[in-house]
Amino acid sequence: MNYRHAFHAGNFADLVKHAALLDLLARLMADPAPLTVIDTHAGRGLYDLGGAEAQRSGEAAAGIGRLMQAQDLPADLAPLRAAVSQLNGGGATRRYPGSPWLIAEALRSGDSYLACELRDEEHKALQAALKGRAGVRAVCADGYRAAAEQVPARGRALILIDPPFERADDYEQIIETLAAVARRNREAVVLVWTPLKDLETFDSFLREAEEAGAGTLTVAEARMRPLADPLKMNGCALVLAKAPPGVEPALERICGWITATLGENGQARVWSAG
Repeated sequence: MNYRHAFHAGNFADLVKHAALLDLLARLMADPAPLTVIDTHAGRGLYDLGGAEAQRSGEAAAGIGRLMQAQDLPADLAPLRAAVSQLNGGGATRRYPGSPWLIAEALRSGDSYLACELRDEEHKALQAALKGRAGVRAVCADGYRAAAEQVPARGRALILIDPPFERADDYEQIIETLAAVARRNREAVVLVWTPLKDLETFDSFLREAEEAGAGTLTVAEARMRPLADPLKMNGCALVLAKAPPGVEPALERICGWITATLGENGQARVWSAG
């Protein structure tokens, strides 16, 4: 695959995903019991916003660049800004953290994190980014299979599924993984990120997700513009299985601020399915 997240690191979709991820981790870690986290498509963990890819796309400047300067940021987005500021030593935003760095930073003693990345070059960078961290493994493996096989049969778990959606079967693989995780551990929380291009594709995915046996789904949509052109990435969505109590208002504020501030006639929706 030719996908490289370096072109898109720190864009609006990353802000939605990572702000929601940090909120979710905080809620889950309020419980002192150990937590297992599995990341199916981890990427390289850290991204150079001064690199050629990020500079060429300009997406980081329009995303995390604006968030870091915002005066009206809701509290739900503050942890992401703090994490980015910490990574950059409080100075200019030259690096952006992927989900592996954010998850690894949040881990407590007794928690564990399995970061899966199938591309060899990205996996080597991921290993370097996570080197020396207790409870962390970075493996070059199929994340869908790893999530299905390695989610603990008992105990608390969070599965993050965030593929690049370059494979024709990604939606199908997500559904199969949702079903497999639900069969193995009925209490596992699953967070899925998807692009929003057209409602037909998204609605079809949701119908199949509801039938996967994962229970009621919490759906958060960040429509950056009207879904008029299915060839464009018009927004993104999060689909959350086994959502912890109280997460919906936080998702509404996260998606609401991002669509209103960074979008073009944007709209946010948070609702339940199934």
